[in-house]
Amino acid sequence: METPLSHWFISLPRRIKAMILISADTLFALLAFWTAFSLRLGVFYLPKGAIWLLFAAAPVIALPIFLKFGLYRAIVRYIEMRAMWTIVQACTLYALVFALIIYLSGIKGVPRTVTPLNWLNMIMLVAGSRYFIRWWLGDIYSHISSDSRFDKGRYKKKVVIYGAGKAGVQLAAALDHGSEFKPVAFIDDDVTLHRQKVNGLRIYPLTSLSYLIDRHKLADVLLAIPSASRSRKSEIIRLLEPYAVHVMTMPGLEDIAQGKVKFDALQEVEIDDLLGRDPVPPDVNLLSANIYGKSVMVTGAGGSIGSEICRQIVQLQPRLIVLYELCEYGLYSIEKELLCHCAKTENTKTLKIISVIGSVKDGTRVERVCKTFDVQTIYHAAAYKHVPMVEKNPGEAVWNNIFGTLNTAKAAINTGVETFVLISTDKAVRPTNTMGATKRFAELILQALSQIGEYAQKTRFTMVRFGNVLDSSGSVVPLFREQIAKGGPVTVTDPRIIRYFMTIPEAAQLVIQAGALGQGGDVFVLDMGEPIRIVDLAKRMIHLSGLEVKDQNRPNGEIEISYIGLRPGEKLYEELLIGENVSETVHKRILRAEEHVIPWADLESLLAKLENATKEEDYETVRAVLKNAVTGYKPQCEVQDLLRKHNLAEVTDLTKVILAKKKPA
Repeated sequence: METPLSHWFISLPRRIKAMILISADTLFALLAFWTAFSLRLGVFYLPKGAIWLLFAAAPVIALPIFLKFGLYRAIVRYIEMRAMWTIVQACTLYALVFALIIYLSGIKGVPRTVTPLNWLNMIMLVAGSRYFIRWWLGDIYSHISSDSRFDKGRYKKKVVIYGAGKAGVQLAAALDHGSEFKPVAFIDDDVTLHRQKVNGLRIYPLTSLSYLIDRHKLADVLLAIPSASRSRKSEIIRLLEPYAVHVMTMPGLEDIAQGKVKFDALQEVEIDDLLGRDPVPPDVNLLSANIYGKSVMVTGAGGSIGSEICRQIVQLQPRLIVLYELCEYGLYSIEKELLCHCAKTENTKTLKIISVIGSVKDGTRVERVCKTFDVQTIYHAAAYKHVPMVEKNPGEAVWNNIFGTLNTAKAAINTGVETFVLISTDKAVRPTNTMGATKRFAELILQALSQIGEYAQKTRFTMVRFGNVLDSSGSVVPLFREQIAKGGPVTVTDPRIIRYFMTIPEAAQLVIQAGALGQGGDVFVLDMGEPIRIVDLAKRMIHLSGLEVKDQNRPNGEIEISYIGLRPGEKLYEELLIGENVSETVHKRILRAEEHVIPWADLESLLAKLENATKEEDYETVRAVLKNAVTGYKPQCEVQDLLRKHNLAEVTDLTKVILAKKKPA
């Protein structure tokens, strides 16, 4: 009930509101005691004689007890059911102390049943007054708050909460006190809960969602199932897809417990929940084998995979971690994050974090860093990985991906690094692009070095090959999010294109574990699960944003999917194995591949040709060398180098066309 009185009451200072409550409780103490007499005697009771002293003592006893229990510190409009227990405790203590005073005073004429009646009356009056105020002022305050923070007259957005468990009930209570969302109902799979009510909100089955959408004009569904497995969340999300609602979710219990996010901090549905792939618990022994108490270096530490490997490493208590990165901002960001994490975590406060700006193309600097900090384990994540970008800059890809790996491997051997782990890619298998070919050549270098006895005794080389990681730089996921936010279109290269996907944290954990399994020259392949059609991923992201795909069947949809054709060097299907010779390891998601190795003597001559051709910018020869070395390399396009003369001419002609269009007619 929004009235001038309610607005006046809300605007009062806290001290005045507390005085009003104290005055009310004084009256309640007198009223409860008088009502107890009237109920017991069955008449309109009039106190006589010394009993007036007991009436005077009632508020004197009650108010200090209520003050001690914090009844005047609580914000009444936010009071919850658990506050009832505090009120019951306070009233019980008051009733017991008052009964003791009556007994010790020796005042006659007080029936024994007055004491329990007084206790019950006091609970009803004190609790009832608080919940009346909550009902009276709660929504009004939300509207006032909403008007002051946002546009005047804007009200809460109505939402349905999926999950009527403890998390769902707590979320509903939190949102009730907020200014953005108003829960109107619960949805739950438990049939025994259907038609029941929790805190005034009715619980419905999923089949009633259409009815709720029409009745309340809903646009959002909030998932309140933080403890559910990823596969279960994926199943629920699939059930919600046909409805034109925006799906949001609560953060996971682990993030809430660690204080990373607040309980009611709603977020977009995580893409890893869409995959429905539950991670396998890591083997702690494998995780810590190459890290615990050691000096560890990560090249490309500021990248998507490199930075996640760093996050995993600092939790495994190394002696020291070296962040080696060419991008200054990327290095600054991961250093700041790790320092913040270490400051909060007891077992990492003494960890030394060394940040080094440098390129793996500079072998002398890499070796000096390894020697200075006595590096024992290297995770080599530095690489150029964006397929079209690498295709346009093939020389830089050769210098960085091939010779950068060679430089880092030689530095490891020369300084006695124990373990070297290369982060490879599924695009190295029968590649159709320069990126994949250079990464496979990098694998060949490490395989060849592992066959040289004196090198193998110093450094154990391991390669880990996997597919796309969700939300990495260059991934389709952030691109699709951006395109959907702008109203589309969402661009997909080809309706048939499929990719393997894995979350960044799972990929990093598996890389670390695979590195511990290696004996020397091993190529490990991560089990990526089932491949996903990119167009299906795009449609799911559109639906879960509360929007419809616009196509021939749905001309009134909001977001169109546009097919732009395969980019230079891009494949329809990615593979993880060159041959069929693969064996299992002790980890169910890590496989060992036995593949063709080029002896170091032969590879050295290929490297010399590659180096000369790259220096001369003779990319036809570069391509020929890569074809000779890399099994199944079939370039999908002509050489795309941006600095070639014909490409410069094309750019010049295109610029002229654009400028001509801008000139007035």
